[in-house]
Amino acid sequence: MKNKKLNIINTYLDGLNIIEPNIYEDERGEFGRVFCEDELSYIFKENNIKQVNHSITHKKGSVRGLHFQYSPNCEIKLIKCIKGKIIDIVVDIRKDSITFLKSFSVELSAENKKMILIPKGFAHGFQTIEDDTELIYFHSEIYSPENEGAISIFDPKLDIIFPLKVSDISDKDKSHKYLDNYFKGIKI
Repeated sequence: MKNKKLNIINTYLDGLNIIEPNIYEDERGEFGRVFCEDELSYIFKENNIKQVNHSITHKKGSVRGLHFQYSPNCEIKLIKCIKGKIIDIVVDIRKDSITFLKSFSVELSAENKKMILIPKGFAHGFQTIEDDTELIYFHSEIYSPENEGAISIFDPKLDIIFPLKVSDISDKDKSHKYLDNYFKGIKI
């Protein structure tokens, strides 16, 4: 693609990509693209960005997740850290996926400017590495409380390792159940 502004890096989980924007600097500062429909059309296809959320997490070591949406509200997410630093964590929960229940982690920070593009059928969470960390989330679906799903980020089946001691987690996220042997994934 001519004049490509986003470097799209595949991961070992099918459809999960790290995006590194090409940053242009001059005496005024920096410029970088966050989203380009042309460059990401193979992922978004018929899905458009329908919702953009902004989160602020005050305390270093805080954990959020693992959240997802059931069909018909399965969503694609594009996540960018605009202040501070996180370890972003995703788990493949797609029914019949060859990487079912495999996790992937990446550092996202205001400094490294990386983003993560999460396809439908993944649970998502993160741990903050710095105080007052801010994220922007782009979603391909409108949030639907009746289709909300979650699994425990502490589930031993997932073997998620946090870089810091957990300093804060909501009561709701603490109450998410561990996966049982009947969980076969979600259909997207």
